[in-house]
Amino acid sequence: MLEPAFMEFRILGSLEVRDRGRSIELRRKKPRALLAFLVLHAGEAVSSDALIDALWGEAPPRTARAALHNYVVQLRQALGPGLVASRSEGFVLEARPEQIDLGRFEQLVAEGRDAAADERIEKL
Repeated sequence: MLEPAFMEFRILGSLEVRDRGRSIELRRKKPRALLAFLVLHAGEAVSSDALIDALWGEAPPRTARAALHNYVVQLRQALGPGLVASRSEGFVLEARPEQIDLGRFEQLVAEGRDAAADERIEKL
């Protein structure tokens, strides 16, 4: 089983998931899109309706809800059971900001803005 603490999500560029330096492949388009959306909202519960809208837009198929649950199962199989959690409000990616390249980038930019002039260039 994969350890959630060692998981790294890269969304600046192509979506990539790494566990202890090893790439985790998600080959199908919809599960990749689902994961990308959950990464952008990491730590927040996202409703099934919002996820269906993100995956299919305004014309989802009749089977969208069942397909969504199937994609969640696929993500749990690929990532391990602890990362994509079910909540009464929807689904949540249990990842900390430092596990996501965008979160680390935003943190470094903030540190660079707050740094003394001689440290600013190095931070940025």
